[in-house]
Amino acid sequence: MASIREIFRTLRLPDFCNLGTWLRILLGVNGMALAAALQGSRQLGSVPGNFVELAAYVEPITFGSLVMLCGGSRWLAPLAPLQKALTALLAALACATATAFLLAPLDDGRASLPRLWLLTALAVLLLLAWFDLAARAHAPALAEARLMALTARIRPHFLFNSLNAVLGVIRSDPRRAETALEELAELFRNLMQDNRDLVPLSAEIALSRQYLDLERLRLGERLQVRWDVESCPPDALVPPLMLQPLLENAVYHGIEPLGEPGEIQVHLACRDDRLSVQIANPCGSAESGNHHAGNRMALANIRERLALFFDLEASLTTETAGRRFQVRIELPYRREGAK
Repeated sequence: MASIREIFRTLRLPDFCNLGTWLRILLGVNGMALAAALQGSRQLGSVPGNFVELAAYVEPITFGSLVMLCGGSRWLAPLAPLQKALTALLAALACATATAFLLAPLDDGRASLPRLWLLTALAVLLLLAWFDLAARAHAPALAEARLMALTARIRPHFLFNSLNAVLGVIRSDPRRAETALEELAELFRNLMQDNRDLVPLSAEIALSRQYLDLERLRLGERLQVRWDVESCPPDALVPPLMLQPLLENAVYHGIEPLGEPGEIQVHLACRDDRLSVQIANPCGSAESGNHHAGNRMALANIRERLALFFDLEASLTTETAGRRFQVRIELPYRREGAK
């Protein structure tokens, strides 16, 4: 009995406002409807008709339940997992009842209401169980992604170059060298933190500025950065160590190969509950092919972490226009305490 209580206490439910959740639920529910149509058809030719009849009930119930659960996500957030599951079940049953009464003139919906309740409850329980099992199965992937974030965000060359830059100014400007060492320690302290949770965008910007200050010790005036962040709310939550690796790529692949000053452009904006991150840098010389290979590996790593945090609601794209390389990230605008 204790183990059953533990299962209900640790039940993992999906984000009902997530596009990936909607897609999986729609595929699952329609798959169940198709299986029921196949099971209830004596001839293969009658399967499409039976499926359409079932879809007349399935689609309104599914969409209605998802709209209710997404709209009430603010009230669902503080509930215990079992209470959330019961709320999802009640929402689906309410939609099933409304659908049955709406379709009653076309079909004997009232007579089949108990059966519709039973099938709806069974589908909800199966979907919730599947989401819970999927979340538990992906827990090792989250741990692995956390390790990737700790080991792949800053390359060894950054540490060596930063220390060499500090050594280069330690005699001419001891105070600046001391400040640089403190910034380097702060940067690595953030890298070694637990990276499972989203962090405020303001913290990511501050960390990135510290990183760029360190790079200026060795690159000097060659490194120029233009920030455009006024239209972006600082309380937006983003994956930890998202900006710094992109800026490191921009420095390593764009600024270093140049023999002249180069500018990195950072544009952050929020519109229609969507957060946009754009980072553009000069393209390196043709002989820096290894730089671009490493760049692709780092971008794939960030893309995977975005998928772990936001599922299908986040995207990362790249393009080369003229002699500039641009990375663009789109993700939902989330705030602390909001779902």
